[in-house]
Amino acid sequence: MKILPIRNEKDYQKALDRLEDIFDAKKGTEEGDELEILSILIDRYENENFPIGMPDPIEAIKFRMEQMGMNQKDLAEVVGFKSRVSEILNKKRKLTLDMIRKLNTNLHIPTEVLVQDY
Repeated sequence: MKILPIRNEKDYQKALDRLEDIFDAKKGTEEGDELEILSILIDRYENENFPIGMPDPIEAIKFRMEQMGMNQKDLAEVVGFKSRVSEILNKKRKLTLDMIRKLNTNLHIPTEVLVQDY
């Protein structure tokens, strides 16, 4: 097992190819250890070179509503009046701190997402 740092796209592709070759390796074996180390290196390279930004707060709310099978009436029960929900979803009203807390508690959307500007 010879593992090298991933410094560029060529190294990254080699690491991905090797990871695919040993993907089913058993834990505790030499290949299993190699798999674990390669996974860490690949994850680090991807986080540094292909960062994924946080989603738009309103899009996160809409996505979570869809996941939970909620409609605007259901969301109104969480944050207040139905007209307020419509204004929020159309980005005409900003989320208040109280709304952010309720959305975090009831829809389990991270506060870091909800407090962003939009």
